[in-house]
Amino acid sequence: MNQADLVDAVTSTSGLTKGDAARVVHELFQKIITALSQGEEVRISGFGNFAVAERAERDGRNPRTGEVVQIPASKAAKFKPAKQLRDALNPPAPAEHG
Repeated sequence: MNQADLVDAVTSTSGLTKGDAARVVHELFQKIITALSQGEEVRISGFGNFAVAERAERDGRNPRTGEVVQIPASKAAKFKPAKQLRDALNPPAPAEHG
C-alpha cells in the first residue's frame, strides 16, 4: 500500500472527499515528522511508537576497495509495534484436534 492507496482507503471509509482525505493523510505524516525532528516520541495506541535513535560515528569499509571510511553520526527514525499490531501479524496457530 502506498500513500495514494491510503488516501483512497480513507476516502472510501470516512465519507471525506478525496482531496480532504489527502490533506488529512499528508498532515498526519507531517505532524509525525515534525514531532520526531524535535526529539519527541509519537505514540499511537494499538499501532506503535515512533522515536529517534542516535547512531554513533563508526568505521565502515568501501566494498570496492576495502578502504576504511568514517561513517558520521546520524539520527534515524525507529518504530516499535504495539502488541495489538504484533498479534495481528502473528495470529495464533489453530489448535489441533487429536
